[in-house]
Amino acid sequence: MSRKRKPLPLLENVTIEAVAAEGKCVAHVGEMVVFVPFVVPGDVVDLRVRKKRRSYCEATVERFIKKSDVRTEPMCPHFGICGGCKWQTLPYEKQLEAKQQQVYDQLTRIGHVQLPQITPILGSQQTRAYRNKLEFGCSDKRWYTAEDLARLPEGVGLGEPAIGFHITGAFDKIYPITDCQLMDPLQNELRNDIFDWAVAHDLSFFDTHKRTGLLRNLMVRNSNTGEWMLVIQFCIFPEGGAGDHYDPVAAAADDKLFETEDGRKALALMEHITERFPQISSLLYVNNTKGNDTIGDLPLRNFHGTDFIYELMEDLRFKVGPKSFYQTNTEQAYHLYEVARRFACLTGEELVYDLYTGTGTIANFVAKGAREVIGIEYVPEAIVDAKENARINGLENTKFFAGDMKDILTDDFIARHGHPDVIITDPPRAGMHPDVVSVILNAAPQRIVYVSCNPATQARDLSLLDADYEVAQVQPVDMFPHTPHVAERRAASQKIIGPGLREIDCRGLPQEVSWLVQEQAVAGWGKASPIPAKVIISH
Repeated sequence: MSRKRKPLPLLENVTIEAVAAEGKCVAHVGEMVVFVPFVVPGDVVDLRVRKKRRSYCEATVERFIKKSDVRTEPMCPHFGICGGCKWQTLPYEKQLEAKQQQVYDQLTRIGHVQLPQITPILGSQQTRAYRNKLEFGCSDKRWYTAEDLARLPEGVGLGEPAIGFHITGAFDKIYPITDCQLMDPLQNELRNDIFDWAVAHDLSFFDTHKRTGLLRNLMVRNSNTGEWMLVIQFCIFPEGGAGDHYDPVAAAADDKLFETEDGRKALALMEHITERFPQISSLLYVNNTKGNDTIGDLPLRNFHGTDFIYELMEDLRFKVGPKSFYQTNTEQAYHLYEVARRFACLTGEELVYDLYTGTGTIANFVAKGAREVIGIEYVPEAIVDAKENARINGLENTKFFAGDMKDILTDDFIARHGHPDVIITDPPRAGMHPDVVSVILNAAPQRIVYVSCNPATQARDLSLLDADYEVAQVQPVDMFPHTPHVAERRAASQKIIGPGLREIDCRGLPQEVSWLVQEQAVAGWGKASPIPAKVIISH
């Protein structure tokens, strides 16, 4: 006999006090810290506790008693469901204030970093339609809210398909999106048309648990040159597929895919898209029969147009492929890179290392101001694009290398290619491997520019760099309006100011977890290995 769970309490007449992290706000009930999503400071609410811990709990709004004077109406009809833009009800100027404060709190409270005065955060010029890339999952069974279920006619089943976003915290639950405000309106028209056509022509949608269903994922990109790219993930099992010795990579490259029934439906869909949307200059597809949606290890096929699009930045053109990383806010990316270039203090005589270079955007962006730039990146396809970007722009002072950073960037590599005067590093969310940090310290560059997207790992890396460097400047840059992320990337620059002492200018920290929770999570290493004494952050 199962034991009945004790109902979680209702917290009445609670005033929301301040913005926290992850799109949540914070309040206090007695000694308990309460984190609440989809509210703003000044809201007075009744809260239903959903998760309780010793020192804090998480709750959702049961009833609004009084709405805050600063609250604004959300721009998106899906607000509160998909979870992508959790700060829509907070005026943009208040979002920027909160992000600036989060940067300060994270470095001082978690990293124990003494900061100079932080430069005011650079806000995004566009707060709508600012993204150049979105991905949409496909599902054979959509997610229903309580309101959706209440509107369903009696006797109607719950097997309706969907193209949309994953709901917060669930990889297998897709909520249908009809009107996303983050990208040009054409992506809404394109996505909705694909859904309608697929339903009308009996295309199956992907079942995450069974790993079957033809239509799996859509990736849409556009650029400031007016070009559009669409990548469609199908799931087609050819003859003899899905067995014990089945090779998904070989299946992705199978030339006989279109001879199957699903293959013929996939072909018809792409022919429809080509005819219906002449704006698409690059239409690609991939057959993904794996257990996840990643396509980095799978061969992509070009169905129509080119297999790339171009982005412009100053007088440079950047070739962006389907697997390429490029900042998803093109206009703000320019401001981000401009700050990184300024932090590098280039005179034309420097050897620059650009770590985690991607398609070589930063490397090529700073190349005209440097003697030579060496870029290193894990993704081989990105390095091919980086070299092509250098060629397109007539840059002859760049070199690019593909491979795992900790394996490529070694003391021997530096001995062969020269000791860097400046290192620019833009690592993934996991930050830099300790071996990479060690090599950077041994190389002793005059300046380090650290571009980052994860406050916890940046703090960890800065604590290691603190052996020889000290943070000097921070310039926050907002890359994602209406989201809690303070920055998609952060930049730090370092200058030698004395024997064994350097400055580090840090930029843009996205805040993903409340500093209260984070502080507990990192307390173990934070006390033993304090973060560098001075940090400047921008996002």
